Amino acid sequence: MTDYPHEPEIPLGPFPVPNTVSPFPPLDGERTEPYLDSAAADPASDWIETADPHDLPTAEPAVMAALTPLIALGRFAFPPGPPPEDEDVAARDRRWASRTIVIAGAFLLIFNAVSIQNWSRQQAPGWVTTTVRRLADVWVEQTSQLGADQPRQALRDGYEAGRDADWPLNETR
Repeated sequence: MTDYPHEPEIPLGPFPVPNTVSPFPPLDGERTEPYLDSAAADPASDWIETADPHDLPTAEPAVMAALTPLIALGRFAFPPGPPPEDEDVAARDRRWASRTIVIAGAFLLIFNAVSIQNWSRQQAPGWVTTTVRRLADVWVEQTSQLGADQPRQALRDGYEAGRDADWPLNETR
């Protein structure tokens, strides 16, 4: 009987060992794995002689490139570029912020055009506010013909229905 309900009763088998037989035989006169000649042999491990997980995080890039040809090919095909300068990082951040502000403004112009109309009605009368109010009236009419005001109106109707609902009080305290 064990303390863990999902622990198997039968002891586990031995740890797996690497398959040394390759499904791809070498060509005539070719050695099977020439890249392993330059690598140092791993110290003996508990269950697999060629595996030592403690060496993985501390291995040098040159050793890793010598051990795995795929990593060497990746470094050759896509060499890492120089780190970006501070001005480049700042310019990239400004571009990202500018695009985000423009996209958010476009969404608000299309789907929340009534807010411009409401704002212009709350301002003191003048040439600028009258012009903005008239432009907003035309813009709201155009976007409502496209149906862009329906999501905002549905949210507004849901809010008003919830606010005006007759909520029962919980008096069972």
